[in-house]
Amino acid sequence: MPTLSSIRAARDRIGRRVHRTPLLSASRLGARVGVSLAHKCESLQKTGSFKVRGALNRVSQLDDVARKRGVITVSAGNHAQALAWAARDAGVKCTVVMPAAASRAKVDASRGYGAEVVLHGASSIEAFARAHELAEERQLAFVHPFDDDQIMSGQGTVGLEILDQAEELDDVIVPIGGGGLIGGIAVAIKEQRPSVRVYGVEPTGAAVMRQSLDAGHPVRLDSIKTIADGLAAPMAGDLTYPIVRRYVDDVVLVTDEEIAAAMRELLLSAKLLAEGAGAAATAAVLSAKLPLAGRRVVAVLSGGNIDPGRIREILAD
Repeated sequence: MPTLSSIRAARDRIGRRVHRTPLLSASRLGARVGVSLAHKCESLQKTGSFKVRGALNRVSQLDDVARKRGVITVSAGNHAQALAWAARDAGVKCTVVMPAAASRAKVDASRGYGAEVVLHGASSIEAFARAHELAEERQLAFVHPFDDDQIMSGQGTVGLEILDQAEELDDVIVPIGGGGLIGGIAVAIKEQRPSVRVYGVEPTGAAVMRQSLDAGHPVRLDSIKTIADGLAAPMAGDLTYPIVRRYVDDVVLVTDEEIAAAMRELLLSAKLLAEGAGAAATAAVLSAKLPLAGRRVVAVLSGGNIDPGRIREILAD
């Protein structure tokens, strides 16, 4: 499980190789719901999302055998791009398994960073199974997209930066896929400033962490349906679930329609381009899913990798 010490060590390890992304005020959007709102813009991070933080931290600690044989992962796109970029930089071969319907822009970017891309299955559930098969067949090191302490420690550096950048802070809102981002951020923030509330946000069609909290143990989804492909994890992690249960104040759900509306508002009002996963935290703020009135809020804009066709769809609506 990541600790504040492991997150600080990750910052020392990767700090010179990632962007210290800006924290930008969104006064106009916040005023609509009576909050002081800012966005932590990981959409402006290298490879277009926060994922590169964890990938760099993980690859930098591979043993010699793994470096020689290569790594493999499964991803809807952002983790694939991040691991491909980090592996190429380290001279390590990288294979990524993506659902057959994965974003073409994310597939092309992963290949552009040097990865072998295997398209398999109708969902991330089937892609996960294929990735594990290939890892065994080829003797590759499997790099989990979220349920890994080194991955989470890297993602937790976002939380360290938020505390450095926000002089006054009441709440941090974080999108949840498998829980790696919110797990790292929650540890980083709660271990230093426990009064700050940390909330998670999931799509209604991929509510695996909310269902896990309700069940009292990690669960696996039978089906997933959401425009936020970056939040379409089929299971809660054995590592991420207890962190969320311990540190996160609540996990709320937003609809695809609310996510799409937040994507439009971010683009037109805040001049920020967000993919569905990246806009989920803002969707929770704008749809008043949380008790935030009068508070100072940071919403994590986790990624901006979006197909041009989806942008046209969102604006047309």
